[in-house]
Amino acid sequence: MEYIIEPQKIENRSMEIIRPYLDRLNLSEPEIKVYSRIIHAAGDPDYANWIRIHPTAIQAGCQALQKGADIFCDVEMVRTGINKTRLGAWGGKVHCLISDPSVIAAAKVTGATRAMTAMRSFGDKLDGSVVAIGNAPTALFELMKMMQETGIRPSLIVGVPVGFVGASESKDLLAAESPVPYITVLGNKGGSPIAASAVNALLYMN
Repeated sequence: MEYIIEPQKIENRSMEIIRPYLDRLNLSEPEIKVYSRIIHAAGDPDYANWIRIHPTAIQAGCQALQKGADIFCDVEMVRTGINKTRLGAWGGKVHCLISDPSVIAAAKVTGATRAMTAMRSFGDKLDGSVVAIGNAPTALFELMKMMQETGIRPSLIVGVPVGFVGASESKDLLAAESPVPYITVLGNKGGSPIAASAVNALLYMN
């Protein structure tokens, strides 16, 4: 059995296979790149029906990253999946506090999830940043609450928490009420690889 072994050829062929699923959606070329990365990471063309990209999300995200914006994540899996070499070329760093001892201790005291506590701990560092949430709906709910209460404004939110409890609702809220641009996947779909793939799509555009 013959099969492709060169990484770039594998990726190119994958994108060729994905492209027909997107042709009916009237997407811009930058949007196609984001959709394609997400679908490639998921291995699921049905994602094309659920991805939502705010009209200014790609431009806002790319501009922020080029200016050295940091990326703040809900879980380590998102942080691990982001291309830190590409990000570091512009001076940006990736942050995650889910396993920070102070966050763990505070969450035990308050009864809140660690993801919520970690997001709150970032505070005004989130201003002008890119926030990538791939696992915890509570982190996205908390971020929406913080924007309302404190006026912080990330440049872009990639909000794609996965699951059956709160995930769909948190993303519906993001799409309906976010004061800043966003990339999301409606419904139960999502996850850390999806969040990382969306961020990487922006990094590879720059």
